[in-house]
Amino acid sequence: MSDSEAPPAVAPEGVSGARGLPQEALEIASGYAFAGPALDLGVLLWDGRCLPDARIRIPLPVLNRHGLVAGATGTGKTKTLQLIAEQLSVQGVPVFLADIKGDVSGISAPGVSNDKVLARAHEVHQEWTPTACPAEFYALGGMGKGIPVRATVTSFGPVLLSKVLQLNQTQEQSLGLIFHYADQKGLELFDLKDLRAVVTFLTSDEGKTELKGIGGLSPATAGVILRSLTAFEAQGMSPFFGEPEFDTSELLRTAPDGRGTVSVLELPEVQDKPQLFSTFLMWMLADLFHDLPEVGDLDKPKLVFFFDEAHLLFTGASKAFLESITQTVRLIRSKGVGVFFVTQTPKDVPSDVLAQLGNRVQHALRAFTPDDQKALKATVKTFPNSAYDLEEVLTGIGTGEAVVTVLSEKGAPTPVAATRLRAPQSLMGPVDPAALDRAVQASPLYGRYAQAVDRESAYEKLAARDAAAAQAADRAAAEAGRAPEKGGGRAKEEPSVVEQVVGSGIFKSLARSMGTQIGREITRSLFGTARRRR
Repeated sequence: MSDSEAPPAVAPEGVSGARGLPQEALEIASGYAFAGPALDLGVLLWDGRCLPDARIRIPLPVLNRHGLVAGATGTGKTKTLQLIAEQLSVQGVPVFLADIKGDVSGISAPGVSNDKVLARAHEVHQEWTPTACPAEFYALGGMGKGIPVRATVTSFGPVLLSKVLQLNQTQEQSLGLIFHYADQKGLELFDLKDLRAVVTFLTSDEGKTELKGIGGLSPATAGVILRSLTAFEAQGMSPFFGEPEFDTSELLRTAPDGRGTVSVLELPEVQDKPQLFSTFLMWMLADLFHDLPEVGDLDKPKLVFFFDEAHLLFTGASKAFLESITQTVRLIRSKGVGVFFVTQTPKDVPSDVLAQLGNRVQHALRAFTPDDQKALKATVKTFPNSAYDLEEVLTGIGTGEAVVTVLSEKGAPTPVAATRLRAPQSLMGPVDPAALDRAVQASPLYGRYAQAVDRESAYEKLAARDAAAAQAADRAAAEAGRAPEKGGGRAKEEPSVVEQVVGSGIFKSLARSMGTQIGREITRSLFGTARRRR
């Protein structure tokens, strides 16, 4: 062989049928030739050609190292989630999916064969078989089709609630003080009216003295919190908070045949409440983190959690909120949970969080405006060195294609690979609403969570105390009226403690509150009772 002749391309171990691949393609393909169990994403695209013998995969054990699925609207992000979720389920890994647009419910039904699906399967050498996944469907507060998911105000916590109420840092700290006081005094915060009652009390003349030793609460800040709560309730948010509280361990279930259950949170009914559903997803993740034991690196994750519309979570977030997210994402890996953020561009995710996302599936980006161009360049910089011109590739790939880099079994980044993705085997679209209703009502979880319950908590305790004070005041007044006058007339007496309570601002405020809220609360409590998680 002369010096000018190139050596023949040698297929790396684990890359079958790759003899005819270009040398650059072989080098990329060798980075995805894993020995252990892995999910098939698709096949390599090189120089405008689809190379079906160069499979692009992701090792199952590294899916707890988190990931990012990004791309412009209409480029196939949802189908990528569906593709990954299906294969995780087959491997016995439970999956959580947030269904923003209402088109992920099809994962519970077999796919429908058509020319496009069969053509894609042929291109990537996929043995396509219509397959349904075991699925459960949930809905926030029962708004929409699904098993109701609720959280108590106490478990939601002041940081997450401040995000939902759009409070600033000072107001968030004051809300934390309110939570602390309620915990110390045994005033349970199950729903929003409980929180309203405690805040109202603490801003009264009687309540102000309660907080003097631990920092106090300014009337202005308390007023802002109360107004925010009022607006929040006016938007119909009350049903999301209360009991029975959803036990997030339900997300870790597997089907009788060993496949992982796909939990689909149906969110079309709350699309106009983005702060709420994004923060609720964060509560679910934080609750899992709190409850799960440390397990380190496993052969496969306990759960993979897909966080759709992730940019909504970070928009306008306080420093404390971002720190909480970063810490949760950093530490939950060791508890066997993988988190994939789904958004349009990597710049939607803070750098501290982005740095922890080891697996990347980047769909096409648009570059029509100067801002688009800037986002494209920023995205390219987040990838390892590549044999591709990524600016060209990311604006030229089609729907169902993506640029991929994942972590190898040894934890090192794989080569960047333009990829034609496989076709999902479940239904690519929503299931029939009637079928969805039947699936929800047939679930063993439906009886556990469908009915709301309104137990005695802070609101009832404060209202009962003031009602008792009012009765005592009435008795005192009646007795005073019957007492005989001495010395030709009744001397003016100092008001009793009971009379002071009755005349206080807190009593009047709570009386008004009871009058305006009781009809609304009766409606909610008509659903009956259910056991509380903790």
